[in-house]
Amino acid sequence: MKKTLLALAMLALTTGAAMAGTSIGVSMPDLTDPFLAVLRTGMAAEAKGRDAELRVEYAQGDVARQIGQIKALAASGVQAIIVTPVDTSATQAMSDAAAAANIPLVYVNRQPINLDTLPDNQAFVGSNEDQSGTLQTAEVCRLLKQSGKPEAQVYVIMGDLANQAAVQRTRDIHDVMVDGQCEVTMVIRDEQSANWSRSQSRALMAGWIATGMPFDAVIANNDEMAIGAVEAMKAAGMDGKTAVVAGIDATRDGLAAMMAGDLDVTVFQDAAAQGARALEAAVSLAHAGRVERKVYIPFELVTPANAAGFQGRN
Repeated sequence: MKKTLLALAMLALTTGAAMAGTSIGVSMPDLTDPFLAVLRTGMAAEAKGRDAELRVEYAQGDVARQIGQIKALAASGVQAIIVTPVDTSATQAMSDAAAAANIPLVYVNRQPINLDTLPDNQAFVGSNEDQSGTLQTAEVCRLLKQSGKPEAQVYVIMGDLANQAAVQRTRDIHDVMVDGQCEVTMVIRDEQSANWSRSQSRALMAGWIATGMPFDAVIANNDEMAIGAVEAMKAAGMDGKTAVVAGIDATRDGLAAMMAGDLDVTVFQDAAAQGARALEAAVSLAHAGRVERKVYIPFELVTPANAAGFQGRN
């Protein structure tokens, strides 16, 4: 009888272990970014369907803290780690920390600088930033041409320059302007970083407006900064026809601004899909599966004509 009970107890333990959910650690830059909030929601929704448990940490914009979180999560016994890097220039150190602990690592949304040399158990899930600023700026060019302007004065509002996306989106703007894709002569009056922040962008735009110099377009690396620029323009008594305003991400607030006539261009980046695919990749790698090193979710141009179809997706 004792042997039977012992055997049943052992069976229960091994069955429970086999059925236990996959433990995934997550390190994200902060709590405040609306896009990253949707990304996190996408992970959580996919985790439920895959019986995975998430342990989420926030680096509060601190690279050293984030690397420490990767090491601590690995030591805690999670089976894989997902990270949205605070600073993409530090991703080699993050990859090294995960490799030293022999734990799979999936970068999501912000492309690591060491993408082409990632180990077999590391991957990137996101969107190809070569497309984002290109789609955005080409549409700004089209709108400026439609307005009959042969030359346009442009302000560019950049994201955090420690982030690969901000660097590439800004490079896209310059590339469209110089490689013949734009039939309007676009002159950048000034470009500065507002660190993805609506409030910083509002202050930056207010300073530009105070110079009294005319401008025809504002191209921002994300919707939050585009909205900040719009708020500064409204505070200065300017209407929606003063300039073409463009963002990226098609966030909920960005789409609301577009539907209200304040935002002319944005580019949909599917945060929920990125989160879901990152979780899928992490679970696969946790169980010795293989995934593609680069998993790209396509960008899509959003204008007032098709904006309604993107509502509720970010």
